[in-house]
Amino acid sequence: MLRLLDIELHKLKYSRSAKILITTYFILITFIALIASIEFNIGQVHFRVADQGIFNFPFIWHFNSYIAALLKLFLAIVIVSMMSNEYSNRTLKQNLIDGLSKREFILSKFLTVVLFAFISTLFLFVVSMILGYSFSDYTEFSIVFSDMEYLLAYFIKLTAFFSFCLFLGVLVKRSAFALGFLFIWWILENILNGILTWRIFRDSNIAENIMQFFPLTAMSNLVVEPFSRLSFIQTAATQLGSEFEKDYSVHWYQLLIVMIWTFLFIFFSHRLLLKRDL
Repeated sequence: MLRLLDIELHKLKYSRSAKILITTYFILITFIALIASIEFNIGQVHFRVADQGIFNFPFIWHFNSYIAALLKLFLAIVIVSMMSNEYSNRTLKQNLIDGLSKREFILSKFLTVVLFAFISTLFLFVVSMILGYSFSDYTEFSIVFSDMEYLLAYFIKLTAFFSFCLFLGVLVKRSAFALGFLFIWWILENILNGILTWRIFRDSNIAENIMQFFPLTAMSNLVVEPFSRLSFIQTAATQLGSEFEKDYSVHWYQLLIVMIWTFLFIFFSHRLLLKRDL
């Protein structure tokens, strides 16, 4: 496996665009720290974002995982380009001539996907620890390391999303078309969700129960928005006569659904390569 991973890393080493996108991704994650310096002055109201508890342990694990996941498109472009370059540069055919099987080829891509997700998760852990110990009101060991399931969800979410991008890269062969297909798929899922909610069932709970099995929705469900958990938003909602009734937890069945999709993406990527005459 290390040999297969080394082959892919060697290819990325000489890709200038890949290095720029990867570096940009990790720089943007560190920019989460800039949120701490944002101040709002609305009339007589003055407050700093960091003082609202977004960097408190254990809430920071949820908040940072959600924000960092929004930036995953940068690495997605690397994954899609990595696959499309195999076709345009004919390195895929050359790898097969040199003795690499199609199974090993897909495995090498998947190992790269997992490596990207793991390094991203590790980097997010380090950034969150630094921000948490800098701004959190609670630094007890038991509190700091609670709610760590959000990091697991983040890792699985990235692995699944990158696997989806890999599958699209194998399917479409061109990075621009693959990313376009990804965007179209996202639109279709949202349209279907709207049809199920407003036209067929007229019940959001039923629609959510169905949509949770679709790939992008399933990935999105792993780390839901954290903003409505903030105390000042909860207080404002209460004063307006409404309360948030939302489940922010990471559930095992949500993780299972996403892992099944990950397996299917890699499986069908392999099947596509087997059927194609390269």
